[in-house]
Amino acid sequence: MKILGIDPGLQVCGYAVIEAKRLDTKLIEAGVFRTDGKAELEERLNQIADDIGQILKTHQPQAVAVEQLYAHYKHPRTAILMGHARGVILQKAAESGAAVKSFSATRIKKSLTGNGHAGKSQMQRAIQTVLALPNVPEPPDVADAIAIALCCAAEKNNLVNPVNPV
Repeated sequence: MKILGIDPGLQVCGYAVIEAKRLDTKLIEAGVFRTDGKAELEERLNQIADDIGQILKTHQPQAVAVEQLYAHYKHPRTAILMGHARGVILQKAAESGAAVKSFSATRIKKSLTGNGHAGKSQMQRAIQTVLALPNVPEPPDVADAIAIALCCAAEKNNLVNPVNPV
């Protein structure tokens, strides 16, 4: 099963495409796409839609996994802006016909490390181990997108932890 993981953002979106089989998962492509921070909101959202649409067209994943929003009470505006980006991503994913799944950050971290409060470096090392990568994935947006895709793969394969299959 091909899975597209997306770490939504208005300025930077991380994405990762994996090919997941029960005991064999491969990273096909990962990266980020950026919007112009000086552009109007609607232009930035349109750019996100175009970029996501191109990734969906190129890779034709069966599932798209997206991180759920986390709204910190000190920064409600950030959550609202992120919600716009996430909405565009969800719409494009649904339009593609792929199954769309959302996961909380805590669930994503727990699925890879067993710790729902794992730090960035712990997550990056876990991803490196699971996918046998020569280096930890960077930048953090890419690592997050890979983690989201791996979390979805673990759920699809009924695994508690991709490192330790049940």
